[in-house]
Amino acid sequence: MLEGYAAGYADDALSMMSARTASDRAAFVLRLLRPGLRVLDVGCGPGTITSGFTPLVGDSGRVLGVDPYFAQFPGESTVDFVAGSVYALPVPADSFDVVFAHALFEHLARPAEALAELRRVLRPGGCLALSTSDWSRARLRPRTANVDAALRGHYLLRRRAGGDPFAGRKVADLVSRSGFRDVNTHARFRPDMPYRSLARYIETRLDEALTASTTDRDQLASAARSAWSWSHSGDGDFTQCWIELTATK
Repeated sequence: MLEGYAAGYADDALSMMSARTASDRAAFVLRLLRPGLRVLDVGCGPGTITSGFTPLVGDSGRVLGVDPYFAQFPGESTVDFVAGSVYALPVPADSFDVVFAHALFEHLARPAEALAELRRVLRPGGCLALSTSDWSRARLRPRTANVDAALRGHYLLRRRAGGDPFAGRKVADLVSRSGFRDVNTHARFRPDMPYRSLARYIETRLDEALTASTTDRDQLASAARSAWSWSHSGDGDFTQCWIELTATK
């Protein structure tokens, strides 16, 4: 995924990203595309979303995926991929009609700098399209005291890695202050993983953090015990909130 994102998170995020497609993660972007457009997908991961843009822009258009971890790029693809950072994209200014990022800004330590770079590579009148999670609006049922305690540990690890688990609720203001106009947002609730799988995921990350560092040990140990209790409880429902944003340069 991204700089500042802990290796354990990146490995699990990659496995989850492999099932993502443009039709279920970027439908709001697909409506913007037409033949001949140039589309940039920043933080594209293995490119499973990126590849869904190609049929809509056709042979006269271009789709480029950028991610720091080039090893995950597919060996054969109709999409171009290049290794690069969101803070220094390896493309010229004013070179893309649509710039897209899914699950990127919740992991960034310097979102304003990233937005300045996305604005640089977007042509005048071009469209910025972001999909950013907001854990403050995630729906978990049942939501017990153990669930809340485990989530607090999860949020702590996200912040320690340089991200913001509540980035979705702040992204529109950041985009506006970065000079974009016509900023529009829509909250979309989507199942990301099963309820108990989320508990096991958080439990594993907390256990790994306890092994790697003594920082915040008491809080993380308590959160890990809560995550264990959650993962060994009954089933439930987890629906993540994604803020889908479009704006114009």
